[in-house]
Amino acid sequence: MDARIDLDTIVAIDIHTHVHGSVCGDTDSERLRAMGEYFGARDTATNVHEMAAYYRERNMLAVIFPIDTYTVSGDDPLPSNEEVGELAAEHRDVVIPFASVDPGRGKAGVKMLHRLVAEYGMRGLKLHPSAQEFYPNDRRVYPLYAAAEELGIPVLIHTGHTGVGAGEPGGGGVRLKYSNPMLVDDVAVDFPQLSIILAHPSFPWQDEALSVARHKPLVYIDLSGWSPKYFPESLVGHANSMLQDKVLFGSDYPLLTPDRWLADFAKLDMKPSVVPKILKDNAVRLLGLAPPPTDHSLRS
Repeated sequence: MDARIDLDTIVAIDIHTHVHGSVCGDTDSERLRAMGEYFGARDTATNVHEMAAYYRERNMLAVIFPIDTYTVSGDDPLPSNEEVGELAAEHRDVVIPFASVDPGRGKAGVKMLHRLVAEYGMRGLKLHPSAQEFYPNDRRVYPLYAAAEELGIPVLIHTGHTGVGAGEPGGGGVRLKYSNPMLVDDVAVDFPQLSIILAHPSFPWQDEALSVARHKPLVYIDLSGWSPKYFPESLVGHANSMLQDKVLFGSDYPLLTPDRWLADFAKLDMKPSVVPKILKDNAVRLLGLAPPPTDHSLRS
């Protein structure tokens, strides 16, 4: 655990936030503007300093990451993984950085992930099958999963519908088929020690996501990208019962703010004992933020 993180004062951990645009937060991306309209977001360009202040004011931690689509777009992520790691280090009391590596980079991507974890303290890997154009169970991606498993970091995989390209002609060329959560089941089988987070309520494959999370011990679900008032009953029911230890709070900030998400979440009929697990405790355990328990039996 980072000594600067005071878990006693933290009320929630947002497992899913984005840094868009340059380090200064500026962007001319038409796609980002379109996504902002899709989500009803007033601001889609944020920088790490602004995010840190925002979450610090709310006594929350935030997992942040860029999106690397190099082999699809031809461009490196903006900001870069290195910039995110460096700036997150300045705000390590509230910011937890994940790396984004395009699986299409192949062996170079595996080396990149190792370097980002070793040199920049990245605590996880974010993948977006629809934006990066790969099937999660494609064996060509397996070396990247193997690296994450070896490094002991979780992999956060986008599932279901996406706001990326929504409303653009032809959906901006983004294919939803890549993000069926059932494709992640193969990954969970072939990498049994790898912690996997299925990002977002997985519309239109919600039941598939619930099944995979119920069946595979290290598969989790984050609740980002959707206001809780739109959660299907099956998701709420599972989060309230058999998946209460495997569901994670996530907003998708800045496209969906934690303020809006939490206000709508409070209106759900959730068991009081489950709420702190979803908002904080499950993420603490998954990310290894809590210090290991003291074994008093070893004392004389």
